[in-house]
Amino acid sequence: MSQAVKTESPKEQNPKSNGNSNGNSNGKVEQLKLRPRHVSGGVEEILDPFCDPEHPQKISFHDVTSAAFLIRGGVERTPCPSTSSDLYGMELYLKKDFLQYTGSFKERGARYALLSLTDEQKRTGVISASLGNHAQALCYHGWKLNIPVTVVMPKAAPIMKIQKCRNYKARVIVDGNDMGEAKSLAMRMSQDEGLLYVNGYDHPHIMAGQGTIGLEILEQVPEPDAVVVPVGGGGLIAGIATAVKALSPKTKIIGVESEKCASFTRAIENKGPIHTPIKNTLADGLAVPKVGYNAYATAMPLIDRMVVVKEEWIAVAILRLVEEEKCVVEGAGGAGLAAILAGHLDELKGKKVVVLLCGGNIDTTVFGRCLERGLAAVGRLVKFNVEISDRPGGINDLCNLLVRIGVSIKDIMHERAWLRDIYTVEVKVVCETVDWSHSLQLKNELKKFYSKVEFSDVPLALSNAPES
Repeated sequence: MSQAVKTESPKEQNPKSNGNSNGNSNGKVEQLKLRPRHVSGGVEEILDPFCDPEHPQKISFHDVTSAAFLIRGGVERTPCPSTSSDLYGMELYLKKDFLQYTGSFKERGARYALLSLTDEQKRTGVISASLGNHAQALCYHGWKLNIPVTVVMPKAAPIMKIQKCRNYKARVIVDGNDMGEAKSLAMRMSQDEGLLYVNGYDHPHIMAGQGTIGLEILEQVPEPDAVVVPVGGGGLIAGIATAVKALSPKTKIIGVESEKCASFTRAIENKGPIHTPIKNTLADGLAVPKVGYNAYATAMPLIDRMVVVKEEWIAVAILRLVEEEKCVVEGAGGAGLAAILAGHLDELKGKKVVVLLCGGNIDTTVFGRCLERGLAAVGRLVKFNVEISDRPGGINDLCNLLVRIGVSIKDIMHERAWLRDIYTVEVKVVCETVDWSHSLQLKNELKKFYSKVEFSDVPLALSNAPES
């Protein structure tokens, strides 16, 4: 079961104690000396005392309620309405935490961590490494609370998110080819400048702050049968599970990861956090190579099930949320609904289910790609190649056929050079249809009039059965 975060002064802190976070008798965080440790190759790594793999710290329900008391009025109490569609086969509620000012749930933990600092630490400031959401939340609330914030962002971080952090008057350092290098720099600066390093998903106060979502869910949707939570580093599901299981033990906690970054699933298989290779993913907010030690220790006894979803289903979820719910979310925010659409949670049909939409910070270009990929996955965006006459009127006849069927041409291209018959031309067409049955109607009509037709494959949403 969860264990309370006990507070001690630095002099009293026992480095071998388990289940205790670091602070003074008033619950204020004290800066502990960062300890170096040796890893393979003789390279020295600085260890964050709040995230010690040998002594993981669990949070308790008391920690979550303390966070809720401190952050109230400083973050939005986001809505949790029922869906407007009956397509899901369940009583589905969407917890819209992407409506926070900076666009994600990260504000809750960031504000609580900042409010828990000692007066001296508030004057000195904090530091963290982040690709975006945690950095924005920390910078925004540091600005609001007049606490100096430094964030180290890797070179791959979106320019828009870097600029937003600067707009919040933070010191922003763009360095490192990936998050690992950015974090190493941040940890060294923390040691050199006496800044408190705030881990974006594994610091006990971060987890407790995220857990306030669970309290709000139970107030808005009493006794849900299940709460579906996207999982990256594990801090979000650890906090929510701590709150929900304390008040509603029968409610199932279900975690969802992308197949491109299933680090928590691998941790379960390994019986502890383990480095997981990360591939490019639509759910970049979940792309954490190793789950937090504190998060794993807290969440593992409380999670009922972990689900891994394909990237295409995340794209379909983003599309569905735009069309049906008028919500624009990032890949991580759509992961929970993706698990339902993919058929992984069919045992929840007819039950009361809450899905967390945790973030809405999606790049405009990526958003467009997600919508197209979602349309393709459900068979509404199709492509085909057809050989037609290269004489006058050939293209016109094809276009008239498409108009008659009622499809919309998105792209069209001719190919002449590599055909044997000089009087024919291959036309490659991308078009949008109403649904897959409409696409099949198009395919059948094309085959009536043209002898050589190559049509796109059966879409993922119709061809693949759900995985166990």
